[in-house]
Amino acid sequence: MSTLANAVDRVAPVHPRNTAAGIVMVVDDNPANLRLMEEMLRPRGYEVRSFPRGRMALAAAGQKPPDLILLDITMPEMTGYEVCERLKANPQLSKIPVIFLSALDALEDRLQGFRSGGVDYISKPFQFEEVQARVDAHVRLRRFQIQIETDNRRLQDLVQAQVRRIAEGHLATIFAIARLAETRDDQTGKHLERIQTFCQLLAEGLSRTPALRSIIDKSWIEDIFHASPLHDIGKVAIPDRILQKPGKLTPEETAIMKTHTTLGAHTLRAVHERFPDNNLIAMGIDAAQSHHERWDGGGYPDGLRGEEIPLCARILAVADCYDALRSKRCYKPAISHEETCGIILEGGGTQFDPAVIAVFRELAETFRDVRHTMDIAAIGANNA
Repeated sequence: MSTLANAVDRVAPVHPRNTAAGIVMVVDDNPANLRLMEEMLRPRGYEVRSFPRGRMALAAAGQKPPDLILLDITMPEMTGYEVCERLKANPQLSKIPVIFLSALDALEDRLQGFRSGGVDYISKPFQFEEVQARVDAHVRLRRFQIQIETDNRRLQDLVQAQVRRIAEGHLATIFAIARLAETRDDQTGKHLERIQTFCQLLAEGLSRTPALRSIIDKSWIEDIFHASPLHDIGKVAIPDRILQKPGKLTPEETAIMKTHTTLGAHTLRAVHERFPDNNLIAMGIDAAQSHHERWDGGGYPDGLRGEEIPLCARILAVADCYDALRSKRCYKPAISHEETCGIILEGGGTQFDPAVIAVFRELAETFRDVRHTMDIAAIGANNA
């Protein structure tokens, strides 16, 4: 047995060969140093991976990241400083601890090692016990760090799952309240679901236009999908004698009916005061208040004109009009898809936002298919 092996055996108790202790990468252009590290660390249970060049080590680390890297500084092609800097620049490898093992012992050499990203610096010649102690400590720290990161991700997943459950519960409650208002004059009970889908389709179409690409993102589309059922929530306060009147409303009755916009917005503002950061409720306020405004300023309750009207309300106005015209109510019959499209397209630039109408024109057949599919589903559910 060699003198080197005898020395290693004296300071390193032999453990069964396994990777339980961790993976240590050794990078040094001196084969004798590589053998020394292998004979010192393997008996302690480490898997040792040795490389004589920095580029080779970086490539190997990308394939199978080690728990720790022992890195020489003075090497051909690439110095240890450069290897460490490249390692730290890689998000997948940046957290691997690096211990510099070098014959360079000047203060500036050590400082440069720490500036390049090293966590420790051992000067050659070194004591076996010192190297082993530092390797053990940094590998344990790295293992603890990985465990903490894993636990944090698991905790974040649990928190997000709980937030989703709470959010879904809130959305279900909001939708139930909105449906309470809607079922008083909707025979199918699917008006809100259709409005959600129509608003989503229009918003997705508008998101592809240059002028609105920066406004309508995935989150915005999700908000309008969930906020759109709130547009008629104020109808809860409208008397049945008006809401379900089969004939034409009197001027006084019409004035009362129009208050469903401000009543709904007022109700939602009270909710928003308690939850000021809730974008969905904020959008619901705009939807309730402004979905009967007209592009030409002739709508109600505020007589808003053009882009003064919130974008969600301009989208909702088209979606709501399409479904209302296609639906039978106690005060009117349903009309065909073709007639409905004619009325809506004719209203572009007067009743409706021209940009929304342009998207509706492209999606008109999709609207018909959605309406047909959901009508069949509603009939099936009612017959079940």
